[in-house]
Amino acid sequence: MVNLADSTSTQILLLAPDLLGESLALQLSSANPNLDVILRTDQLSRHPVLVILSVESLETLSTLQLELKRLQEHWQPAPVMLILPAQLRFNANELLSLDCPGLLQDPDLATLQAAITTLCGGGRVVRLNAAPDSQDSIPQATMGLGQWLLVSGLQQIDNDLRLIEAFLNPPPKNELFRLLMEGRQRELRSARDFLLWIWGPLQVGLRNPVLPNRPSQKARINFDFDASRQISAEAAGTVICLSERNAVAVWGAIRQRLSDSVEKGLRNSTGSLLAIESLNPERRRDLLLALLNQLDHVLKKLRQPNSTETPLNDSWLTLESELREQALRSMAGNYVRLPRGGELKPVADQLLATADLKGIDQELPDPQRMLAPLLLDRPVLVEGQLLPADSPRALLQLEMLVGNWLVRTAEIISAEVLGTCGEWPELRRFLLNQHLISTRELERLRNQLNSQARWQNWIQRPIQLYESKRLLYRLRDGIIEPLLLTEPRDEELSQLGWWQQQVALLLEARDALAPSMQSLIKRIGDLMVVVLTQVLGRAIGLVGRGIAQGMGRSLRGG
Repeated sequence: MVNLADSTSTQILLLAPDLLGESLALQLSSANPNLDVILRTDQLSRHPVLVILSVESLETLSTLQLELKRLQEHWQPAPVMLILPAQLRFNANELLSLDCPGLLQDPDLATLQAAITTLCGGGRVVRLNAAPDSQDSIPQATMGLGQWLLVSGLQQIDNDLRLIEAFLNPPPKNELFRLLMEGRQRELRSARDFLLWIWGPLQVGLRNPVLPNRPSQKARINFDFDASRQISAEAAGTVICLSERNAVAVWGAIRQRLSDSVEKGLRNSTGSLLAIESLNPERRRDLLLALLNQLDHVLKKLRQPNSTETPLNDSWLTLESELREQALRSMAGNYVRLPRGGELKPVADQLLATADLKGIDQELPDPQRMLAPLLLDRPVLVEGQLLPADSPRALLQLEMLVGNWLVRTAEIISAEVLGTCGEWPELRRFLLNQHLISTRELERLRNQLNSQARWQNWIQRPIQLYESKRLLYRLRDGIIEPLLLTEPRDEELSQLGWWQQQVALLLEARDALAPSMQSLIKRIGDLMVVVLTQVLGRAIGLVGRGIAQGMGRSLRGG
């Protein structure tokens, strides 16, 4: 670790084209007199504390990766920073695969100075500009007529849904107009689900809707949808700054990124109803931030030396229910009292007395995948590679897992809050949105959530288990987005009930019979072609020829 504020001069090796290198060296040296920027290796008087490689153009990533590896091996332990140009033909997924502690794209002087300080202190910096995706860099699969019709139909539905969301946010004062818009929204979502159901499991990834203010999302519709690739592909414009390269710093960065996303407000883009939407925006934010704070306390407790004697999963299960209780208490407020039964009663105590916070969400991944890298600094498996937790791609995957846990845990708590609000009308004004004060609206929402839960448990979950898919919720820029993660789920599939196994059996039967049915339909079609052309066609031709000959004889006889 090097302190750049020391009076002694610190040497940095800058490898860049002549004009660019001289300009950068002059600016950096002028901004920090203690910084000695060297442009040639033979001018070094000692080992540099940092090596900066700046490239003006980038043709192949493999060559650049080899150059980075050579520099890291030669100048070890000095970190390497890579400065990329503003215009690149590579996508974010390929750029994040570059293995170097510093990765900056077209930085300004202030950003470059901050990055140098962080890297010299033993940290990691990644800053990629949010540039529009190049169509040349995204492989486009050739679509048939049916797929093209499906994609165009889904895009039209998503455009209408986006327009309706703009009308409903904020909610209109005209109650009739609001009901009409909500009804139209339900119709469009049902039409989209019906299209996806008809076209089969290969198009399940198209459930991800087109998000507002992101026109490039339309080009990212992929028939082979996988969250492990989508994590990195969505990382354009991401800024990651770690003061240290350890598990504590990684968790601090993830917590800060999720907190910033929650502070922006939440928008549901999952295509499904969420119980957390029933809370008013302030309580919703308080709940999510409280869950993040309680998770931070739990991680600190699990890092204590005496906690290593108990297996990690057992310790987590013991602390998770307490975590939910404290988050609910923090959201409701310790000193808030509301009338109930003619008396003022504490809201937090009443909620904890009636809520069952030990519920299990079966779609939550194994907590070991989220906790082990954050507690034990274990590597993360990303696209078949074991990466350290401070690697950008590993950090983004951990952020996705933590965000998924955050949303699903908030859903469990919100569902219990809705149940208590049904029995305590005074509580609705304090916790819920304005339109849910009505008993009819509240009960309608609860019934819809229960019906959706039964449909997902009886139908959708067996399908996802059979297809080895897991639905995750990602929290990014205040938007809750769905992602499908591909992973083996054979053990869960074998534990399904009788009805759920029949759903999986129907899928297996469809997959088994589909090739035979296609072949049979093709043969029947070929047979019809033969019958129409060879039999009926010839017969009609003979009849026509006979008529023509008869008419010719009659004309000659006349």
